[in-house]
Amino acid sequence: MTVTVPGPARDHGLVDIAIIGGGINGAGIARDAAGRGLRVLLCEKDDFAEGTSSRSGKLVHGGLRYLEYYEFRLVREALIEREVLLASAPHIIWPMRFVLPHSPEQRSAWLIRTGLFLYDHLGGRKRLAASRGLDLSHAPEGAPLRAEFRRAFEYSDCWVDDARLVILNLIDAARNGATILPRTRAVQARREDGMWLLEVQSDDGRTQVVRSRALVNAAGPWVRDVLQGIVGLNSAHNVRLVKGSHIVVPKFWSGPQAYLLQNADGRVIFVNPYEDDLALIGTTDIPYRGKAEDVTIDKGETDYLLQVLGRYFRTPPQESEIVHAFSGVRPLYDDSAENPSAVTRDYVFEVHGAHDAPPLLSIFGGKITTYRKLAEQALQRLVPWFPAMSSAWTADRPLPGGDIGGSFDDFLGGLARDYPDLPRRLIHHYARLYGTRARDLLGSTRIAADLGRHFGGDFYEREANWLRETEWARRAADFLDRRTKHGLHLTPAQRDAFESCI
Repeated sequence: MTVTVPGPARDHGLVDIAIIGGGINGAGIARDAAGRGLRVLLCEKDDFAEGTSSRSGKLVHGGLRYLEYYEFRLVREALIEREVLLASAPHIIWPMRFVLPHSPEQRSAWLIRTGLFLYDHLGGRKRLAASRGLDLSHAPEGAPLRAEFRRAFEYSDCWVDDARLVILNLIDAARNGATILPRTRAVQARREDGMWLLEVQSDDGRTQVVRSRALVNAAGPWVRDVLQGIVGLNSAHNVRLVKGSHIVVPKFWSGPQAYLLQNADGRVIFVNPYEDDLALIGTTDIPYRGKAEDVTIDKGETDYLLQVLGRYFRTPPQESEIVHAFSGVRPLYDDSAENPSAVTRDYVFEVHGAHDAPPLLSIFGGKITTYRKLAEQALQRLVPWFPAMSSAWTADRPLPGGDIGGSFDDFLGGLARDYPDLPRRLIHHYARLYGTRARDLLGSTRIAADLGRHFGGDFYEREANWLRETEWARRAADFLDRRTKHGLHLTPAQRDAFESCI
């Protein structure tokens, strides 16, 4: 038997900020800090966005239901950010209309109208259509709904490919000089000689070290594990783990609209178009006390989601039609709310370190929509240690591939004209995932045969190589589930065949 012995520790030298955690918060901070000229290193114990940040409801939204809990500042900030993000990444973020059938047993019509009025006006809405009422007996949106639902409200929010949002932030961070380390676990951090000494270990067992002037704990559900187990500090703050599960079924209605369903327990369920011919349904919002890495959907959650669908739709999907399911743990800031749905989606920073000691900044809570603002505020908290830091810059800068210069449809049409012999569906896939970077991927390609081996669906060898070379993809799930959603469109045999060749 051959035993592989790791070589000597690699020394990354001195950086300004070392970040633990490769979800959306860590990625956003890395991008912002690197763009301000700071030397940045980020490590993530698994693949990027493998935890919470790829298991969301995939929405950039203000949080309509948070108005019930008087979270006006948070909703306003999120609505403003919705506009910013839509402009920065129109290839992975786009508008979606949500139909809310009126169920007077839950919320009165006047309450919903008031909430939608606030939702339309709190955040300075510019790009998205305003809310309106619908007569479901005549509107096509009412066709799949049961006859007793005669009235609805419709409003706007945005869809987002959550895992790709993380990757685009990391690509931009790397372009600005950041060192990005996937599958590299933080082992120990201690203050030494006026700086942090951080030891990390890659999945091949190799130890690496970095000295840093500041340390950022963006570990999400594992934020306290990092504080106590890696840094050896206690905290007055805590996160409350709330489990959210989703199911994926074939799309069972016509039209591009999504639906927002009220349930008798006060929770709401989103029913969203997904991957053209599928539907994403969730979430469940229940307390979770296990290990974050062990989270999985259970039969009770599946039954719960199907029961809500059965209440509203004429021909709801059945359990046998579920093609995929996933669960995530939201690391919400623990504000002691009794109802998991009422736990704040706001975020809190905690800084350990006096002005003469290197700081540790830990993040509790947060949500995808406000990640960019969170990053700005996190760096603002570190200004005392970096007084020469340049100003915030990400609000009006596109993410990689987002510089399409007009509407997405116009960009798609131009890409199709440049590659007339490729199937339109394939062009749409590349445009959606990569934006203007699609031309770098396609290069001199003219026909599908130029793309190399066909793994099934719209997945070809050239794209796999591109993801390996430019987006840190290494394992099958990186390629099929997070960088893309090809895994939803491959047969088990096709998936196994791809996994055997990487």
